[in-house]
Amino acid sequence: MKPDGNPITPAGISALRARYDHLLGTERPQIVEIVSWAAGNGDRSENGDYLYGRKRMREIDRELAFLARRMKAARVIDPARQEDHSRVLFGATVEIADEDDNRKVLTLVGDDEQDATASKIGWSAPIARALRGARVGDLRTVRLPGGEKQWEIMSITYPAAT
Repeated sequence: MKPDGNPITPAGISALRARYDHLLGTERPQIVEIVSWAAGNGDRSENGDYLYGRKRMREIDRELAFLARRMKAARVIDPARQEDHSRVLFGATVEIADEDDNRKVLTLVGDDEQDATASKIGWSAPIARALRGARVGDLRTVRLPGGEKQWEIMSITYPAAT
């Protein structure tokens, strides 16, 4: 039920790779060019282009290292290929309802691709942990900062296989 490593969808790993390639192939070379031009202007202690460029280069290098570690640890799981579509597993889109019949639709994705505004919940988020393995009609209790809340699973869907 719990994927090993850092689970991620194929779309998620593509987004990480695209960000890595953009930083390495576009942004970093531009900053290197700015820094080398600024370094040729003489005094570096008060050279804003040089100082900002070096700072931005360090930020890019840190992000590149972070992305490389995340991609190396990633375990790509295609939600459409999950073996049991009757249970909430990685990549499921779940409709849940609380006691007042307030409904939410959530998709369980990798932690690196979570986006609350798009209703994509990270696999290790409290609500995702509570929903794992549930079937339609099951009640699950989620511990939230404001207290416990119960949710009923209304529907479970997975993307179609491509």
